[in-house]
Amino acid sequence: MTEPARRMDVRVGSSTDALTPISVAKRSLGAGLVQWMGLAAIALAAVAADQLTKHIVTSHLLLDEGIHVAGPFWIHHVQNSGIAFGLFGNATSIVTLVTAAAIGWMVWFFARAGLRHPVLPAAFGLLIGGSLSNLFDRVRLGYVTDFIDVDWSVFRVFNLADAFIVVGVAILVLALVIADRHTPPRRTLDVAARR
Repeated sequence: MTEPARRMDVRVGSSTDALTPISVAKRSLGAGLVQWMGLAAIALAAVAADQLTKHIVTSHLLLDEGIHVAGPFWIHHVQNSGIAFGLFGNATSIVTLVTAAAIGWMVWFFARAGLRHPVLPAAFGLLIGGSLSNLFDRVRLGYVTDFIDVDWSVFRVFNLADAFIVVGVAILVLALVIADRHTPPRRTLDVAARR
């Protein structure tokens, strides 16, 4: 036998330890065109709905004026310089920067992981749309218009953008819980026990 023939190392299917695969097929989890279109459609619809309802409230009700709808529900025109549900009202510039950074992170994450779960376009569409709509108002006006007033709620007055953000987060949490329950446990090989 020649010298090169003696040194030939042929491996098929696994590495020399018989456990580590030589090659692994990797599938990209980044968002594709369909996911981006879904996210954009939901985000644009959320922005349009929020801006339209704010316009209706500001054109028909004076500041601090309210109309009783039914039961604990009111339409109450207020201005909010903070984040969702009136939190951090005196930190408008910080809230604006944090919101812009959060939107940037959500877009980056979706670009890298948009195929992980089929509900991600809807969840992130609501989150990004709600955040963009409120960010647009903060930059343009220095505040957002809140108008949904629920008497028994801890956070009394909010707007559709706030509701979209909460629903988007709820969808993400629910998807994670369901995915966690349906993931089969990983089996590990105990090589030492089999020897």
